Amino acid sequence: MVQPLSYLKETASQTAGPYVHIGLIPGMAGFDIFEKNFGNVLVGPNTKGERITLEGRVLDGTGTPLRDVLLEIWQANAAGRYNHPGDRSAGVIDEDFRGWGRAGSDFESGLISFETVKPGATVDKVGRRCAPHVNVWIVARGINIGLNTRLYFSDEEAANAADPVLNLIEQPVRRSTMIAQRSARGGKTVYTFTINLQGPHETVFFDV
Repeated sequence: MVQPLSYLKETASQTAGPYVHIGLIPGMAGFDIFEKNFGNVLVGPNTKGERITLEGRVLDGTGTPLRDVLLEIWQANAAGRYNHPGDRSAGVIDEDFRGWGRAGSDFESGLISFETVKPGATVDKVGRRCAPHVNVWIVARGINIGLNTRLYFSDEEAANAADPVLNLIEQPVRRSTMIAQRSARGGKTVYTFTINLQGPHETVFFDV
């Protein structure tokens, strides 16, 4: 007679653990094991568009910066075209722009940064115009499945107001969790962001 499975104990869940840097960004942990160490610089010397720095932190529910967290970003180039054969938009591919980057948080400050260009507006699969944005994937200990969100730009107010994804979010205060703030520092354009995993200012995440 087959016994019911109710007597079995639940298997422990598994997260990214304490090895995010070692497994996904080994260079930050002092290991040189990949033939190509894709990092946080998405641009080359001839990349077209406005050079920007994306800079921010991922905070836990107490407002403490995570110091073992990975962010991956992918975005369109300055012409609004993704460097992928599946993108059939009218923009021209920039051969000197990778369009994808990976960075880990600084072990002391929790700061994460990317060197890239400000993306152009894109068109979605049903022909709607989307505001310039950067797609973000977050992995850290305690997160069973990576979290997905977007970063929009504070100086694109009109485009943000018409964006079909942002308009799915009813509360304006929730939309603001996805807006990176523009500033100038040392002659460079910097967009600063904060990703809150929990709490009253929790960032909007997508089920993709």
